[in-house]
Formats: sequence, C-alpha cells, structure tokens
Amino acid sequence: MSKLSTLQKKRSKLVVGMISGTSADGIDAALVRIDGSGTSTRIVQIAFDSYQYPPELRALILDNSLPGTGSVDLLCELNVLVAHFFADAVKKIARKGRVALADIDFIGSHGQTVHHLPIPKKWFGKVIRSDLQIGDPSTIAKLTGILTVGDFRMGDMAVGGQGAPLVPYFDYVMLRSKTKNRIVLNLGGIANFTALPKRSVSTNVVAFDTGPSNMVIDALMMKFYGRKYDAGGEVAQRGKVIPELLADLMTTPYFAMRPPKSTGRELFGAMVLPRILAYEGKASTEDLVATVTRWTPVSVFDQYKRFIAKRMKAEEVIVSGGGAHNEAVMDALKEYFKPAPVKRIESLGFSADAKEAICFAILANETISERPSNVPSVTGAKRPVVLGKICL
Repeated sequence: MSKLSTLQKKRSKLVVGMISGTSADGIDAALVRIDGSGTSTRIVQIAFDSYQYPPELRALILDNSLPGTGSVDLLCELNVLVAHFFADAVKKIARKGRVALADIDFIGSHGQTVHHLPIPKKWFGKVIRSDLQIGDPSTIAKLTGILTVGDFRMGDMAVGGQGAPLVPYFDYVMLRSKTKNRIVLNLGGIANFTALPKRSVSTNVVAFDTGPSNMVIDALMMKFYGRKYDAGGEVAQRGKVIPELLADLMTTPYFAMRPPKSTGRELFGAMVLPRILAYEGKASTEDLVATVTRWTPVSVFDQYKRFIAKRMKAEEVIVSGGGAHNEAVMDALKEYFKPAPVKRIESLGFSADAKEAICFAILANETISERPSNVPSVTGAKRPVVLGKICL
C-alpha cells in the first residue's frame, strides 16, 4: 500500500475523472490538477473531451439496462468491454492535455449505469438497495497502468442511502456561497439539483433527482428526426406546448415523493414514451418535442416549490450538463425562477459539460484521502462513509 501512502502525502495531484451518464451516449473525461482535499480542495481543469460509443455499443448498453431486455452473459462482457473504452478515454485525454500516462496519479471513474434500484427491498431477512455500474475499474487500472477508483455508489447504499445523487458533494465543496442561496442544477439524462443556503455546512445541504431531462427529449429526437439530441432546443422552439400532455406527465407519482430520492431510466426512460406517442397524429412532432422539453423546467420548478422554497428562497440558479445548451429549457427556467438569475456554470469558472467528470476526480481524491464524500442529508444514508473501490 506504499502507493496510497505516497498519494496521501502529495499536496498536488494530476487526476482523470470520467463518467458516462444515463443517456449512454459516450464517456466524458476531464484531466485536472487537484490541490488539497475536503473544503480546501482547489481545481485547475487542464483538458476535457467527450468520446462517443459506437452506435451499436450504445444500443447494446441500453438494451441491457432494463429487466427482460438483457442477459447475464452480455452484462458480463459489457462490463469489461466498456472498461476498455474508458481506458481508451484516459489515453486520449492525456494526449489532449499533453501529459504522459505515467504522470497521472489516479483515475476516478463513475462507470456506466445500467440499473439503479434505490428503494429498500426486504429479501431473505435482509434489507437491501442495489445499483449496477459497468466498466470494471480493475480492468481500467490494468489497461492504463494507473490506480483507479470506481464504483462509488455502493458504499452509500450499504449504510441505507440511495447511492445518488453524488454530485452534491462537489457542489458543496466547490460552489457554496457566503452571500447567496444557490440552486445548482445539473441537466443530464436525468435532472438533479442541490440547494445550498448561503454560508452552508454539509448538514444543511439538500439535493435530489427532480425528474426528466435530456433522456426523453433525445428519445423523441431519434424517433422523429434520426438525431441524437435537439441542438440548442431548435425543434422545441418551433413547436407549441400541449397543456393536457404536460399535465398528464406531471401526474407521475415520483414528483410527490419526498426526498431523499433518486431516479433514472427505470422511471423516465422508454416506458414513458407510450404516454407521449398517444398524442402522435393529434399534434405535430415539433409540439411533442416542445412539450417534453418543457417537462424538464416545469418539473424542476415544481420540485423547488414543493420541497425547497419554504426553507430557502433561491437567489441564484447555476446550470450545468448538456441541457444547459438547450435554449428552450434555459428560457423557461429563467421565466419560472424570476427574479433569481439563471446562469450557466461557466459564470463560476467551470465547464457545463465537464462538471460531472470533474466531480468523480474529486470523489476519487476524497477516497484516496480516506475522507467520507457522501452527503447523508442528501442520500438518506445513516452516516458519512468513504466511497469507492481502489484498484491498484
């Protein structure tokens, strides 16, 4: 364990953080320099890029993400195959950042989520919560020659947490404010936000998944237009919101559940499409995309009003993730949260696209430092715990 001891003594570390989200469109990789740990953490982003999966691989991942559509042999193989693509991403981002692999201290890899079951289940006299991330971190470590930390969610779930969201730790460490109540909103496949009261401490941070974001929009864009996403919200801006469809979508029971809570493809994936496609023929494809796009800001604001507004009035909303580039979403958020300004995270010096990858570099740094990095007030865990598995 001399490697760990050496890393713990280093003040400044070169780290790669990686994630592939619920949309399974590819791997985000960030090369960063991290100084310190905990609330004294400081970051410099050196390089960032996204590396797309081959379309056939993405289809395989999605097909194996829901009950009844996958198989145990394919999941075994995908666990290793995806790790090879993650290892390739490390090598590519190192070249982009003009650093040698041997100079990278460690990797933090979220992996690829294929299933998330945060609701406790009583089984054979035990109460369990479970989650499956593929992209084996041990394989990544061996293929790159770099110590890798991965599989962050299970430690939190073992002590009664939902294993998600994990990004609020980054939000608290890097984005808390002494002067403003902040909502930090991430729009990936799923939307989640972190409520950070001014002068916040870790125990008063509230965060949870608010519901749908890019996942359903992307599915409609692929079905109707053969495109992976609605660039800039162009299609949504041409359409009109269908009030009755939007009202129907907002009856989804998840919205009434009190936090801590988390969700994913299991609630806001392919199974929601029949409700939307029931309107096909009654409305234009632009109107359907516009309505599903509006579902994101409506549900975000609904969750803020239900669970946050009484304890904290938002004075600023900071947005990251792919949805931050969708002008239809951003315009609606600005209208709903007025007079609080809605800004992209670039205004605070971070990349909207790189944030989640950087988060897992930070989480890996906390693991190496033997610091807990779950937020029990967010996940519902019984206690703070050190997250992740360290693969030498």
